[in-house]
Amino acid sequence: MSVVPGRIEHMIEAMEQGVERVADDLSACDVLASIRARKADEDRAAADQLVLAARWADLHPPESIHHAATFAVPGCEHEEPIAGEGAPLVAEFCVAELGAVLGMSTTAAKKLIGQALELRHRLPRLWAQVQSGAVPAWKARSVAEVTIHTVPTLTIEAAGYVDAQVAAVAGRIGPAQLDRLVAETIKRYDLAAPDPTADPEDGYLYVDRRHATLHDDDVDFGGTMHFDAVLGIADAMDFNHAVAQDAAVQKALGSTESLDVRRSKALGNLARTQTAFDLAGIGADPTKLPAAREVVIHAHFDATTVGEATVFGPTGRMEEGQRLGLLEQVQGWCADTLTKVTVKPVIDLNTELSAPGYEIPEWLREQIVLRDRTCVYPWCTRPARRADVDHIVEYDHDAEAEGRDQPGPTTTSNLACLCRSHHRLKTHSAWRYTMVAPGVFEWTSPHGHRYLRDRHGTTAIDGRGLVTGARAPSSTNGDARAPSSTIAEPGRP
Repeated sequence: MSVVPGRIEHMIEAMEQGVERVADDLSACDVLASIRARKADEDRAAADQLVLAARWADLHPPESIHHAATFAVPGCEHEEPIAGEGAPLVAEFCVAELGAVLGMSTTAAKKLIGQALELRHRLPRLWAQVQSGAVPAWKARSVAEVTIHTVPTLTIEAAGYVDAQVAAVAGRIGPAQLDRLVAETIKRYDLAAPDPTADPEDGYLYVDRRHATLHDDDVDFGGTMHFDAVLGIADAMDFNHAVAQDAAVQKALGSTESLDVRRSKALGNLARTQTAFDLAGIGADPTKLPAAREVVIHAHFDATTVGEATVFGPTGRMEEGQRLGLLEQVQGWCADTLTKVTVKPVIDLNTELSAPGYEIPEWLREQIVLRDRTCVYPWCTRPARRADVDHIVEYDHDAEAEGRDQPGPTTTSNLACLCRSHHRLKTHSAWRYTMVAPGVFEWTSPHGHRYLRDRHGTTAIDGRGLVTGARAPSSTNGDARAPSSTIAEPGRP
């Protein structure tokens, strides 16, 4: 046992020798005091940022309600304002410039402005506590986020009640407590619509819990997603019988996988086969079914040549969801007889392609999508494949008829991917951008701030031609080629 302390002392001495000494006179107390002061400075700066965000909104009122900044509601056609009832509206296109200056996306800037207005106009007690330093800005913003998006919408009076309760405890309220407070407020102010399901006698007539839900945000590295459903009794019994039968067929054909895995695979088999039967019509030969539903997956893998063989890397990039893809998984999809596989050749992204007229053909659009990967507006990460392809210099539809050269031709060097929001921003505001190298864009805001955007991200430009961080855009160097891509239309996993 006496050997152990000796070993520990030796380890401590070795660690002390390897630690670089800090050349200052700060004691432990000094360090704690200094970092506490820095935290206070950070909180003060965050509070000031809310004030400035609200002031930015004051400077940019919309011309009409139709030009106000809003949030899109997933799954719905309507939109909701960025702050609740009683807060002023904000011009749609002013949000992007504030976000760019702060190095955040337009959506994040929209949240910042909305929360600042919510606090100032609907939660004034909490706003005052933030400005006095009693409540940190991040905590107040989390409360504002809830009161903005509560369903049903909180009236000014209801928001004031929440404000009073939260301010009474100086913001010391957790998410669960806040949810209970909001629920109590909705009940207190009678904001909820009558719930027919609450009727003690006939409520069950209004309850229909059937659903089938794919949780596509929950994807693990094994390439699986969570799917759950609630079915009617007859549908559930028939469905279970079909799944069990398919799992048994898999086992009879030599599958050594567990029953749970075979039942899981049976769901995909049933979906693909049934869709194929629907396409083929009644009485179709099961052995001659057409390809099933069109679910297109774009997978990109690096390939190298070893001797006469082409070797693909074990992992690649899937454009759908910007996720990691495993080669083994793609091979499994391709092995399915109902999967249609298209292997596209390598596309040289530096080749200048052009098309006559305004319309952008698919082969030219594909080159632009592969080059840009995302919307090319500063700090935007929306996928390029779902974006618009924009003429950087506007196409003149009258040039040919008037005998003039086309100022905005449909060519590789005059096209870029912009999501619909930022396409509208570029078209209807004073934002301007140019392509300074293949896939590298320089943006200029209405107030003269400049940003360099390439496929690796966004960099603010200080002064004329000086890049913050002095990072040269890597896409301007070397041979920019798109890796070979496999487009699998899983019949499909």
